[in-house]
Amino acid sequence: MNRPIGVDLFAGVGGMSLGFEQAGFDVVAAVEIDPIHAAAHAFNFPDAAVIARSVQDLTGQDIRKLANLGDRKVDVVFGGAPCQGFSMIGKRALDDPRNALVRDFVRIVRELDASYFVFENVKGITVGRHRAFLEELIAEFVDAGYAVEKRWKVLNAAQYGVPQNRERLILMGAKKGLPLPRYPEATTRPAGSKTSKLPEGPSCKDALGDLPDAEKFERLMATDSVATSSWSTPSEYATEMRCRTSDSWHYGYVRCWEPNVLTSSARTEHTEISRRRFSNTVPGEVEPISRFFRLPPDGVSNTLRAGTDAARGAFTSPRPIHYKHDRCVTVREMARLHGFPDWFRLHETKWHGARQVGNAVPPPLARAVASSLIAAMDIEAQRPEHSVKLGDPMLVSVSMKDASALFGKTFTPQRRDQKSGARKRKQSEIEEANTLARISHG
Repeated sequence: MNRPIGVDLFAGVGGMSLGFEQAGFDVVAAVEIDPIHAAAHAFNFPDAAVIARSVQDLTGQDIRKLANLGDRKVDVVFGGAPCQGFSMIGKRALDDPRNALVRDFVRIVRELDASYFVFENVKGITVGRHRAFLEELIAEFVDAGYAVEKRWKVLNAAQYGVPQNRERLILMGAKKGLPLPRYPEATTRPAGSKTSKLPEGPSCKDALGDLPDAEKFERLMATDSVATSSWSTPSEYATEMRCRTSDSWHYGYVRCWEPNVLTSSARTEHTEISRRRFSNTVPGEVEPISRFFRLPPDGVSNTLRAGTDAARGAFTSPRPIHYKHDRCVTVREMARLHGFPDWFRLHETKWHGARQVGNAVPPPLARAVASSLIAAMDIEAQRPEHSVKLGDPMLVSVSMKDASALFGKTFTPQRRDQKSGARKRKQSEIEEANTLARISHG
């Protein structure tokens, strides 16, 4: 079976990788500099070559060699390069050193001679001073030999079957002479919205209602997974997240997994004062002290964010409050709100796991975009003939230091106390300190 080939740059945990796989692509290589993210990607996509290096240190030929591609055609390169987008006075935005990774994205697309590319980024680069950056980026792709849909679009995941309000710029292009893909039409309206006649998308209750409550399991105080039979009747959306039907896999590879095990569900200890505040917060509104949003059962989640990594302070982005329980949602519940199926594993710590979800493109949105490329290529997506065994569970529990060693990277622990330069904390200690600080009683 010949499935089209994709390469994921700035891959993170693999939200775009999964969406493109579900649309019918084989993702043969994923480049991700963060070793924790790279390890989780390797667990979920064991047949892809995970390259834990900066794109700045790679050429297209390097990627071909490391992924054992030889001279095979690369059909699409996709990903979201970090960018600042601000122009320096009198200079082009793309000449700003802070935007070097964006230029490397264009360079690797060109060096791999990819037939198509998909560049995704935050909505913010489409407005104000950032607009010049976007126009320069389009010109850069044109100079590299690609036709680009200049009427770019910002797509909201909530209009593609995701119970979360999340907008992303999607920029698509094709080698000159190839058909230019069209932007996918919206398939749903956000739950609770009356903005269109489209079918209503899944709600927060649809996404989370069948999941066992993590606080019923003492084991989840020490680990992130537990075997259980206490699942409730799933909604149509939850049925897909649990992969109960063959259609749930779309055109992706069926994974060998244990559906009776609840994963990515480590508990968070909240003070009684915090719980009372959570309880008094109306669904759909923000708790005034912590600034946590409470999920509306019949609406969609706010945008789930990643927080910062250790180099920028290791601050955990607020997880929303559950619509039913007086606690923050678990990482698995975040993953459900993002469109990640239950077989997909995140790092076992809440800090890294939440960061992986918040950094990712929701797979259903990526799948919709990837399907538009399949249509432009005039090929029929095919379901794989074999299943895939997930990777070593160690890959989703590994420490940053060990993940760095695994991929041959140099690891330097970050110091949290810049003044004294003497205190170091483990990832779990950083997470706990930040969580308690954000939900404390004042």
